[in-house]
Amino acid sequence: MASDPTATSSMNSTAISRPAALWTLGVFTAINLLNYLDRFIVSPLLPELKREMGLSDTQLGALVPAFMLVYMFAAPIFGAWGDRRSRTHAIALGVGLWSIATVLAGFAHGYPHLLAARALVGIGEAAFVAIAAAMLADLFPAGDRARVYAVLNMAIPVGSALGFIFGGLIGHHYGWRAAFFVAGAPGLALAVSVLWLKDPPRGAQDGQRRGDLPATQGPVALYGALLRRRPYMLVVLGYAAYTFALGGLAYWMPTFLERVRGIPIDQASVSFGEIVVVTGFIGTFAGGWLSDYLLRYSGQAYLWFSGAVTVLAAPAAYLALSAPSHSVYLPAIVVAELLLFMSTGPINAAIVNIVSPLERASAVALSMFTIHLLGDVPSPVLIGCISDHMGSLARAVLIVPIAVLVGGIVWLIAARVNGRAAPARA
Repeated sequence: MASDPTATSSMNSTAISRPAALWTLGVFTAINLLNYLDRFIVSPLLPELKREMGLSDTQLGALVPAFMLVYMFAAPIFGAWGDRRSRTHAIALGVGLWSIATVLAGFAHGYPHLLAARALVGIGEAAFVAIAAAMLADLFPAGDRARVYAVLNMAIPVGSALGFIFGGLIGHHYGWRAAFFVAGAPGLALAVSVLWLKDPPRGAQDGQRRGDLPATQGPVALYGALLRRRPYMLVVLGYAAYTFALGGLAYWMPTFLERVRGIPIDQASVSFGEIVVVTGFIGTFAGGWLSDYLLRYSGQAYLWFSGAVTVLAAPAAYLALSAPSHSVYLPAIVVAELLLFMSTGPINAAIVNIVSPLERASAVALSMFTIHLLGDVPSPVLIGCISDHMGSLARAVLIVPIAVLVGGIVWLIAARVNGRAAPARA
C-alpha cells in the first residue's frame, strides 16, 4: 500500500527526539552491563561454591543451563508482548525481577536453592533482551544500527569483566554471598528509571506508518513463519555456534587458568576480566563502525564482516587454549577476544533489519531462544562433563575453537543466501 506523505509526516512528528533516543540507549546500555555482570559473577565463585557445597564440575556447569532454560522459554513470551504492548513496562518488570532473584541467590543454603535462584534470574533478563533491540530499532535509522548495537553490546565485555573482577575480589575477601548482594541491588533503581522512557512508534525509523505495515500474526503463527525463513534461520544458527563457544569459554576460563595454568583464582579472574573489558570495548566499537561503513558497498556487509572476523578468531582461540607458553597463549587470548567481539553489533543489526518492524521483538526473542538452546545452555555443562570423564579440563575446552569456526562459516553462507533472497522487511 502506498504511503500518504501527510500521514507519514504526522507519524514522524510522534517519533522520539534524538536526545531522548540517546538517553534511552544510555539507560539500556547500563541495564545490559548489569545483565552481563550478573551472568558472569558466578564464574569466579565456582571454586568457593565447589568447596563449600561439595559440588561436581557437572553440577557447577548446570548453573548456567538452569538460568538459560528459563531465560530462553520466557523470551518468546516477552517477544510477543514487545510486538504488541508497552515495551517499557515489560522491561521494567524484567529488570526488577532479575535483581531480586540475584539477591536471593546470596541467601541460598544448598545447591537446590542456589539453582532455583539462578533459574529465576532468567525470567527477568529475558524481558530486556527480547525487547530492547526492537525498541532501539524504532529510535535509530537502519544505517546506524550496527553502531547503536555496538554501544549497547559494549556492555557485554564491560559487564562480563566486572562480573569476573567483582566476583573474584568480593568473593575472595567477603565470600560468595556478598558478591550476589552487590550484583543484585543496583537493578532496582534501573527498573524504575525505565518507566520514565518513551516507547517510540513501531516502524518510525523505517518510513512507515502502522497502516503501511503487514498485519500482525498471532504469536504461534509468527514464530512458525520465522522458523521457515531460511535467510533468518541461517543467521540465527551461526549465532548459536558463536554463543556455544563464547558461553563455554567465559564460564570456564577463570577455572581453566587456575587448574591448567596454575594462576590463583582471584588473579585469574581479574586478569581475564581486564582482557575482556579492553578487547571487548575496542572490538565491539570497531566492529560496529566498520560494518556500518561497509554497508555502503554491500547490503550484506553485516554478515560478511561477522563471518570473516569469526573465522579468523578460530585459530587464535585454539592457540589460547592449547599453547603452554605464557608468551603465546596470552596474546592469543587477546586476539581471539578482540575478533570475537567485533561481530556483536553487526550481527544484532542483521537480525532486526531482516524482518518487519512488527516482528522485531519476536525475531530477537526467537533468536535468543535458539542460540541459548543450542549454544550456552549445553556448552558449560558439556565442557564440565567432558572434563569429569576425561579428567582434563584442558582437553575439554578444545571444543570451543571448533564452534567458533562453525559459526563464522555459517554466517558467510548466510551472507551469500541473503544476498540472493528478497529482504523480509516491509
